[in-house]
Amino acid sequence: MTTPTGLRYGWTTGACATAATTAAYTALLTGSFPDPVRITLPKGQQPAFALAREAAGDGWARASIVKDAGDDPDVTHGALISATVSAGPPGSGVRFVAGEGVGTVTKPGLPLAVGEPAINPVPRQLMRAAVAEVAHAHGGGTDVVIEISVADGAEIATHTWNPRLGILGGISILGTTGVVVPYSCAAWIDSIRRGIDVARAAGHQHVAGCTGSTSEKVAAQLYGLPEDALLDMGDFAGAVLKYLKQHPVARLTIAGGIGKLSKLADGHLDLHSGRSQVDFGALADTVRTAGGDAELIGRVRGANTALDALRICQDAGLPLGDLIAARARTTAEGVLGGAPVSVDIVVIDRAGVIVGRA
Repeated sequence: MTTPTGLRYGWTTGACATAATTAAYTALLTGSFPDPVRITLPKGQQPAFALAREAAGDGWARASIVKDAGDDPDVTHGALISATVSAGPPGSGVRFVAGEGVGTVTKPGLPLAVGEPAINPVPRQLMRAAVAEVAHAHGGGTDVVIEISVADGAEIATHTWNPRLGILGGISILGTTGVVVPYSCAAWIDSIRRGIDVARAAGHQHVAGCTGSTSEKVAAQLYGLPEDALLDMGDFAGAVLKYLKQHPVARLTIAGGIGKLSKLADGHLDLHSGRSQVDFGALADTVRTAGGDAELIGRVRGANTALDALRICQDAGLPLGDLIAARARTTAEGVLGGAPVSVDIVVIDRAGVIVGRA
């Protein structure tokens, strides 16, 4: 499957785990692994997955699939995802176990209880449905144990939000549709939401959405915020603001470089350079409104970068950083739409020096 622009769709870890479970349970009941193995996703797609490995023993069977994220730059692309299926006690239903490389939930606020394997609700539903379908087709029961493992999952998890969210020991098995849309950044946005959930469950009344590691350090030091109150917002200011509108905390700090926050000031909620640009005309208008003279306005309009515009204004004694922060705060408050969240903005330069606040 490809997008209208020709990019390939991929499959989530949840879809891969479901396919591996289907193949393993089929082999447990019939002695033969279906290869490729086909599953049905929530929106009706029926992708087929080739098996990378298969194994069986007394009372168990294991199938493994290499995740293909399509053309999305997914950290789990190429990961080997395995499902080991065995019979469970009568009446136990389907039980999920975190194998090597799959994390365990250690903090409240996630859609899974503390102590549970980090296998999200929709993948669990898909695997339960797959077990029922295989059982119906081959005369088996639905009391089974499914152990999901991911090769090198603990190392892969260090490149995700999992440690901060309190998911320890490996990655999460994710996906709501089973399909990875290239460059949709759905996993990042979902991690932002889960980060807010964890912060709320921990009782934090102040969180910070930061565009990068430097702004995160500044916000943490400025306010003494703990790690689980820091949101790796990246370019997705809109994701933070829209989720906090529905799930408020008392205070939000947005911290970032002057370029990205000037785009927020202009009303952009996606701050990625490929999807929004610094508007030097708007910066010049800001300088005009603040009383800048014609020469200063012209120099800002012709600046190379937002940081260049800042330095021009600093030399002239005009606080462009504060002006951008104030406009960015207005944008944020507009998205929050009256939610009980107090917002402050911290603008930094590349060295991490605060150059504007509101």
